[in-house]
Amino acid sequence: MQGAGWLNVGSLVFGLIAWILPAINLSYRTQAEYRNLVVLSVTSVSACAIALCLQVLSLNYLVRIGDWSALMDISPTVALVATLLLVVTLTLNAIALVVHFRKTVND
Repeated sequence: MQGAGWLNVGSLVFGLIAWILPAINLSYRTQAEYRNLVVLSVTSVSACAIALCLQVLSLNYLVRIGDWSALMDISPTVALVATLLLVVTLTLNAIALVVHFRKTVND
């Protein structure tokens, strides 16, 4: 894999991490396990930021090599997927926080 390929793979991996960590947060059942809530949430949002940064670097690579047709082909999809990644990551983390605070109030 050459060029921006590794940037895209890295972006995919960090995007999956950004979605998996809130799911782990939601699976916690006991109060002792909730100590990791903030760490996992911050790590999830950070992984999302890294994924988005890697996509920007990938687009920058295409600009540097002058591959304008590739940019025109992928630009709408990158914008859509980046927005989806951010919205889903923030929503999952918000849900995890709400669930945590509801359990804390009820205990």
